[in-house]
Amino acid sequence: HGCAMALPVQQASITAWNDEAHVRANREAYRETFVAVTGILAPVLDFPVPEASFYLWPAVPGGDDEAFARALHAEANVGVLPGSYMGRVGSGGTNPGSGRLRLALVAELEATVEAAWRIRRWEGALMLGFYVLYMSMLYFLLT
Repeated sequence: HGCAMALPVQQASITAWNDEAHVRANREAYRETFVAVTGILAPVLDFPVPEASFYLWPAVPGGDDEAFARALHAEANVGVLPGSYMGRVGSGGTNPGSGRLRLALVAELEATVEAAWRIRRWEGALMLGFYVLYMSMLYFLLT
């Protein structure tokens, strides 16, 4: 049931389904991007490394994924999706995406690597700022 597909479309489909070269090329491109980005971000963000994916789900320092995503966009011009937008509160009372970002590694390698470096520089500056604030408060309390 359903509609019949025109013969030229069927023939094109057969050709496409029999061509694995583009599949192998896409897999290699995603693998290259994944390796590059995880190497850049691992020093500043905590994330599980899946066996096969084009998403990363790093934990957000401080836990507020929406605020982190907004600040990252405003200050480093990198768009990411708050993980809490990808889930909902379940029967256990928690949203599994909350406190994480969803990073889609689907753009061209150069653009994705540039975005990863922006995140790293921005997150590194943020962590340095927290450290300086912490040390200043500690100094104030001890003197």
